[in-house]
Amino acid sequence: ADLFDGIVMAEQRFHGEGYQEGLAEGSHAGMAEGRRHGALHGARMGSEIGCYLGFALTWHCLLQKCTDPKSSKKLRALDSLIAMIQKFPYEDPTYDKLQEDLEKIRGKFKQVCSMLNIQSDFRLGNERSSLTF
Repeated sequence: ADLFDGIVMAEQRFHGEGYQEGLAEGSHAGMAEGRRHGALHGARMGSEIGCYLGFALTWHCLLQKCTDPKSSKKLRALDSLIAMIQKFPYEDPTYDKLQEDLEKIRGKFKQVCSMLNIQSDFRLGNERSSLTF
C-alpha cells in the first residue's frame, strides 16, 4: 500500500513543491522589480521637485530687489511654493498624501509661472530640448 501511495500522491507532492518554488522565485523577482520601479519613479519625482525648487529660488533672488506691488505678489507666491517644497516628505514613501501634495506643488508652480508670464513646460524650440513632467 505504501508503494502505491507514493505513486498516487506524487502529482500532488510535485504540484505543492512547484508551487512553493514558484512562490519563492516570484516573490524575489517582484521585490527586485519593485525596487527598480520605486527607484526610477523616486528619481523622477526628486528631479521634478528639485527643478521647481531651483526655479523658485532663482526667481526669488531676481525679484527681491524689485519694489513694485506686482513683484511683492510674485514673491509671496514664490515663498509659498518654496515652503510647500520644503515641507514635502521626501524620505517617507508611505506618506498617504504624497501624490496629493505633489499635485498641489505642481499647481502652485503653474500659478507662479503664469504670474511670471513663463511657459510652465519650458519648451525651448524643438521637442527634444524640453523639460516636462
